[in-house]
Order: sequence, then C-alpha cells, then structure tokens
Amino acid sequence: MYPIFETFRVSFFNVNLLRGINEFVGFQNYINIFQDPKMITSIKFTVIFVVGSMIGHIVLGVGLAVLLNVKMAGQKVLRTIVLLPWAMPMVVIAIASKWAFNNDYGIVNDFIRWFNPGFNLDWLVHTETAWLAVIAVDLWKDVPFFAILVLAGLQFIPTDMYEAAKIDGAGPIQTFFKITLPLISKNILILSIFFTMWRLTSFDIVYAMTSGGPGEDTALIAYRITTEAFTNLNTGYAASIAIVLFIVMAILSGLSMYGAKKVNY
Repeated sequence: MYPIFETFRVSFFNVNLLRGINEFVGFQNYINIFQDPKMITSIKFTVIFVVGSMIGHIVLGVGLAVLLNVKMAGQKVLRTIVLLPWAMPMVVIAIASKWAFNNDYGIVNDFIRWFNPGFNLDWLVHTETAWLAVIAVDLWKDVPFFAILVLAGLQFIPTDMYEAAKIDGAGPIQTFFKITLPLISKNILILSIFFTMWRLTSFDIVYAMTSGGPGEDTALIAYRITTEAFTNLNTGYAASIAIVLFIVMAILSGLSMYGAKKVNY
C-alpha cells in the first residue's frame, strides 16, 4: 500500500527534480491536468483508443470465437495458430508495426499497392491514420486472446438448446442472437471490464510504435505519466495524473461489476 499512499501524497506537491523544487501546492496539479493542452490531447486519444479498441474486441472477438467453436478438421491446431499474436511481446509487435506502416518499405502499403499501384500514405505521420494504425495493431495483438476466453464460455452452452432451436425452425442468425449471445453476455461483459482496464493503462504500444507522435497526438495517458515522471522529472504532476486515472478505473470497474450482477444469464 505504501507506493499508492506515497503517489497520493506527492500529487499535492510541486516536485521537480531538475529544478530541485518540492513545495506543497494543494490541488493545483489536478487543476493543471484540465488546463494542459498536451494532457487534453492525451485524454482525447485515450478515449478514442479505448472505445475503438473495445468495440473491435467485442465484435471481432465474438465472431472469431464462434468460428473457432465450429467443429472442423485441425481445430486444435487452428486455435493454437490464432493465439500466436497474443503470445508475442507488445514491444516487439509495435516495433515491427512501425516498419510495417512505413510508406517506402512497409508491408501494409506494399499490399495495398497490389490493387492501387499509385497509393502513398505515411500512416504514422498523420494524426487520424496514426490513430487507426495503433488501434489496428492493438486489435491484432489481443483479439485472439479475447476470442479464446469467449470460446471457453461457448463450451458451456448445452448442445440440446441448439438442437431444440433447430427443430423449432430457428436459423443460424436467430440462434446466435437468441441463444448464443445472451448466454455468453455476462462472460463478454466481465472480459470487457478487464480488457478496458488494460487499454487504459496501455503504454508499450505507443512507446515503441509512435513515441506519442505525430506531435503529441498518440500519447496515451499512461505514456504521458511516464513522460512527465521520467523525462521531465515532474513527479508531482505525474502522480496527480496517475491518481485521476486510478479513480476513473475504479469507477468504471465498479459500474461494470454492478452491471454484471444485473445480467441474469
């Protein structure tokens, strides 16, 4: 508990190791968070990153889980192959992705040029495309793991229910929305809680892939905390950002757990 209490205490001080400053400022660090243009940019991208990533995780993860649940030859091998991206360290993936999205020699533009020879785009140079690239890499890395966990929930659905639905004339789409999705909804919700927490504290993908660029446009909140603490040595301000992030995560977690209790399936 000591590091948590110490972070909370330091957040009320203006601590700058470069200038040798250590003075009590009360809530000024917290006020500065919402007056700092760089921090506002970080908050904006963090919201876009978390929302975009989680929508992708739920849609693609559930779809992939249903696909992996279909009985076919080589099913176990396929599940193992799908998990390979998740097994790789994010730093390695982010560095490789930095090369992959390069306009001159990147594999992404190389593939697009098969269909559009004149295509040119520096993905990580422009704000919107850098956002898309970071979210896409995050999805490629973690959607397989999300899907495998959803797949575990699918395994507990009795086959008798599907057989009864088939006898009643229900098609695949009706079966999915009336049986499969309701029965795994609590599983999806609980997984979404933890994956959202992980997204909020993401650091390595931005550190290795964009270094917060272009400018400060892809600097996630966790990356901003690290920059303020270990680059600018402004530890008081960094501590206040960390406390705000902790409070946000606690509130979201509490609301999500409350919602999970309300799901009756």
